[in-house]
Amino acid sequence: MARNPLPDDLTFAPLTPDRWADLEALFGPRGASGGCWCMWWRSPRSEFNALKGDGNRAAFRSVVESGAPPGVLAYAGDRPVAWCAIAPREHYPGLARSRILKPVDDQPVWSVTCFFIAKGWRRRGLAVRLLRAAVAFAQEHGARIVEGYPVESRQDMPAVFAWIGMASTFRRAGFVEVARRSETRPIMRLTLVD
Repeated sequence: MARNPLPDDLTFAPLTPDRWADLEALFGPRGASGGCWCMWWRSPRSEFNALKGDGNRAAFRSVVESGAPPGVLAYAGDRPVAWCAIAPREHYPGLARSRILKPVDDQPVWSVTCFFIAKGWRRRGLAVRLLRAAVAFAQEHGARIVEGYPVESRQDMPAVFAWIGMASTFRRAGFVEVARRSETRPIMRLTLVD
């Protein structure tokens, strides 16, 4: 099925406390995916599960209100249509606990850990534009290397399982594979230049 092209009025903005209501509108009452509220990589599993739903919502709101924007929102006009989480890797303790996603080296990196795109906006190329905006945001804040941990799938995948991004999206945004410890989970990087 052919998709509509993306509108010309797409804009991107960091998630700051004054944009919290926009994130809530985008994520809906379930917090994007089963009460996650983008806390999967930020919390120990037991805490994440105990806080699922409203607890994770409150925890993520605290992250947003701490002052360091944890990612980028995409807007079509005034309407929020997509989200990408990006922050220094040390903000995601869950990555440190993963044997598949353990650090490749000792270089400081910013990590892309989550995408959420509203229905009707998926499969239109928005993920690539959003990823590029997230990279630009990270570079403005001193990032020299941006890393992603997407899924590499040879078959169509339900959107709920693509929250970490697709390897093809990262490739289209200029990322290259630097490690693969699992058949379906490459570690991809983009090295930024001044």
